[in-house]
This record gives sequence, structure tokens and C-alpha cells, in this order.
Amino acid sequence: MNYARYRKAIEPMYIDRVDVYRYEDVRDPDTGVTKKVPVLKYENEHCRISQRSLAIPRQTEAQDDIFYETKLFTFPELDILQGDLFKVTRNNVERKYVAGEPFLYPTHQEISIQRREWA
Repeated sequence: MNYARYRKAIEPMYIDRVDVYRYEDVRDPDTGVTKKVPVLKYENEHCRISQRSLAIPRQTEAQDDIFYETKLFTFPELDILQGDLFKVTRNNVERKYVAGEPFLYPTHQEISIQRREWA
């Protein structure tokens, strides 16, 4: 298989953008306290998000949760770890996700992501 040719064919579909953050220990110089904070690892990288299945509402007395499976496709060179935080922009709409385990292929990587707000 000609991986370079296949990769060249799929990369134009990366119409979304992603910023990738990873929790790291950061020491506050004023207090000396070390905290885990999201640190930007990649900015404005090309990607593609895809919703695998339609939303399934799960109504409870307190709330109506909506569950669906979403995947993010991007370049295999990006070092993505399970638990990384993604800020994905599509059509000027920004959403935040948490990464599942990445699956690497010679032409791309697929990451299952869960929509979640984070601070």
C-alpha cells in the first residue's frame, strides 16, 4: 500500500482545528505550591471530528444527558495521550473534549473523545 498517497488523499478532509492541552505539574513562583494545570501542547492543528452514532438522550429526574460517540482524526506525528484535553473548532463553534486512547496508523491517528467542559 502506498501510505503517502493515501495520506495525501485523506488530509484535505481535516477541516477542523484542535488545540491540545495536557495536565502538567506547574509550580506557582509566589506560593511555592505545585498544581496540575492544563498546558498547551499543540495549537491550531488540522483535524476532523466525526460523530459515529446519533445522540441518545438519557432522561433522569435531575437532568437529560445526551450520549454519542465522537472521534477525532489527525496526523500521526502528534503525541496524544489518553486524558489530554482538546479544544476543537468547527465552523466557528468551539467545543471541549477529553481524549480516550489514541489508535495510530501509518497515515493518521483516531482518538475517541468525550465532550466535557473543563477549566
